[in-house]
Amino acid sequence: MKIAYAKTSDAIGKVLSHDVTRIVQGKCKGPAFKKGHVIKEEDVPQLLDIGKEHIYFLELEEDEVHENEAGLALAEALAGEGLRFEGPSEGRVDLVAEHDGLLKVDKESLYKINRLKDVAAASLHTNSPVKKGESVAGMRVIPLAVNRKILQEVEDICSAYTSVIKVHAYRSYKIGAVITGKEIYDKRVKDAFAPALKDKLNLYGLDEPQIQYVPDNSKIIAETIQQLLGEEHDFIIVTGGMSVDPDDVTPIGIRESGAEIEEYGIPVLPGAMFLLAYHEGTPVVGVPACGMFYHSTAFDLIFPRLLAGDVICADDLAALGHGGFCRRCEKCNFPHCSFGK
Repeated sequence: MKIAYAKTSDAIGKVLSHDVTRIVQGKCKGPAFKKGHVIKEEDVPQLLDIGKEHIYFLELEEDEVHENEAGLALAEALAGEGLRFEGPSEGRVDLVAEHDGLLKVDKESLYKINRLKDVAAASLHTNSPVKKGESVAGMRVIPLAVNRKILQEVEDICSAYTSVIKVHAYRSYKIGAVITGKEIYDKRVKDAFAPALKDKLNLYGLDEPQIQYVPDNSKIIAETIQQLLGEEHDFIIVTGGMSVDPDDVTPIGIRESGAEIEEYGIPVLPGAMFLLAYHEGTPVVGVPACGMFYHSTAFDLIFPRLLAGDVICADDLAALGHGGFCRRCEKCNFPHCSFGK
């Protein structure tokens, strides 16, 4: 790559080696064209109007790729399902979610790519819930042009994976909810679980759950879970009675329903008494009382992953300890915070 110059009228297709400044007395001063811009025929009159009779430009070697083209090549190599491109702008291309879903990033391959010379690719954390239209990653090369061999190395790394960055759409589950507690069942206390649960499901575009109220009786809890499963509910949420008090029998009821418990008690605060089980592949989760009055708990870390089709095991839950401590900010910004990252 070298810098040369030519008459402005002969510079079409050339790449600017520096910003071209436009000054309007008393109004503005700034770049009319930025470094790296590829000169087009319609740019020539404006360049002449600001006094640019000659243009300094980059002269690329045969094996070099301009930053804009390189940015697109990076995006094409890294992007998987559920993403579209935005850009290039000054060499940068962003990946944007095409729908609501769960962001998946292969951290190992992203690390390998960023160890290459002159390449920068950054993403949100893997397993982040994202919204349609949200930018989830950005990438570019550092210089104005890069050797084609670098881009080939990126493609070679990506070829070992289905995709490095993707967005899994949420599944449309039919959800059943079992709300335990004799005080609620007898209507001595107003239920606060159902409103909180409905709000959370609404965030993911899910229909309201079918709710069953039951007393603190493990046999009745088990029978109610079995009833909901028999009615083809494919996701069961059980709330309340999740602590270690003798009359908190919800975990026993979940076990007696035939569900196999993956883990009861996880390293996330709030939400340590969370329970995850499966009944022939159907998720059955036990949500402790904190899910009713904290904005974000263990449930909010695990629920979107299950909605996206993840099969979560005990090892996955143990890994949540790093980042699983909520700051309990006065104004909650989850998921745009460190919780669960």
